[in-house]
Amino acid sequence: MTKRHILTLNPSKSHAAAWRARAFAALRADSSLAVRLRRYNEAMARARALEVGGVQ
Repeated sequence: MTKRHILTLNPSKSHAAAWRARAFAALRADSSLAVRLRRYNEAMARARALEVGGVQ
């Protein structure tokens, strides 16, 4: 019996893209510069971690 391979999207890749979008949205938010920069950096750190295979 042969195994069937199902093609699926890489969930961590799409999750990283969502965090990247969240990071850019943080830059456009109506907040102080310090808050926007902190939120951007936090979201980009999570996106980078997901891209290299880490889970956060």
